[in-house]
Order: sequence, then structure tokens, then C-alpha cells
Amino acid sequence: MCKTMAFVEIPPLVLRLAPVIDMSDEQFFELCHLNRDLRLERTSQGDLVIMPPTGGETGRTNFKLTQVFGNWVDVDGTGVGFDSSTGFTLPNGAKRSLNLAWVKRERWEALTPEQRRQFPPLCPDFVLKLRSPSDALATVQAKMQEYLDNGAQLGWLIDPIEKKVYIYRPQTPVACLDNPQTISGDPVLPGFVLELGRVWNG
Repeated sequence: MCKTMAFVEIPPLVLRLAPVIDMSDEQFFELCHLNRDLRLERTSQGDLVIMPPTGGETGRTNFKLTQVFGNWVDVDGTGVGFDSSTGFTLPNGAKRSLNLAWVKRERWEALTPEQRRQFPPLCPDFVLKLRSPSDALATVQAKMQEYLDNGAQLGWLIDPIEKKVYIYRPQTPVACLDNPQTISGDPVLPGFVLELGRVWNG
């Protein structure tokens, strides 16, 4: 009898380096380039987070989100969009990456060429996190709060598992929408409306 093997995404591996290893920003950037097949993050405490590649469903959904959002970015022109392979250095020192991010053009253009080539030293204005099956909800919610605490003006945590969207805005309680069909980015992303059918229905 043949057994069907179910694929289960593996949770991130966290290595605590401090105080044994004090890695500089330049060393972390080089480490990421030496290990391009891995998705690496660094917490504000200096811990190294190693995240395996996402499963097919998460990757497919993220591709759709990138496609739709990229079209809006091209038409709007007031900011710069980034995909899930981009790392940012937040004001608290953490090195984080998102499924999608957007930075106002004037903030991006204020960076030096060297800052743009490495992990940009800023928190994006808009951040989007897509929850994967391996993500504990409390963990990704804490990440979203970290972005908000570091200057994000709008954050969307999209949970395809529970069909919920958590909306983060400064000085505002987190809003949880149950199975919404659309969400609007106004006023941070003027005119951008995401149709969730692309996420919920595959």
C-alpha cells in the first residue's frame, strides 16, 4: 500500500549569537549573500533567524499579491515597491524582510547609493505579511507590531488559514476583518484596493 506524504512547512530556526558573536551590519549582509538559498533575518537582540523556503501555496499566493501590488505601484508612481527577497534595517537594529513593502519615493531617494545596495536603513511606510502554515499567529502579529513601532504607517497581516486580515495603523487598535472581500490602502496607498478573492479562492 502506498502512503501519501503530506508536506509540512518547517518553522524558522533561531540561533542566539550574542554575546559570543557580535556581527556587524556589513558582516550580516555578506552572510546573506554567501547563503542566497536561505532567507535570513536578524532580531534587534542580534539573534539570527533562518527561514526555509515557503511551500507552494504560500509562494503562489505571494506571487499574485506581488503582481497586483506592482501594477498599482507602476501607475501611482509616488513610491517604490519591494518583494520578499528584500531586507530592511529597522530603527531598532533588526534586519527584517516582508512579503511586500512600499516606501515613499522621497524617503527612498534620500538614501545614498550604498544604502540602497545593502539593506535599506529604514522601516517601509507600508508592510504586508502573508501568514504561512508554519507561522504561529502570535509570532507574525509581534512582527507586525515591531514594524508599526519602527515607523510603518500601514500594515496588513493576511491570514489565508483563517481567512482574516489584521490591519495595523499608528495609534489605532489593530482591526481584524473576518473573510473580507476587499481591503483599501487609503490614505497611505491612495486608490489601492486589494481583492481578497485572489487569496481566499486560489
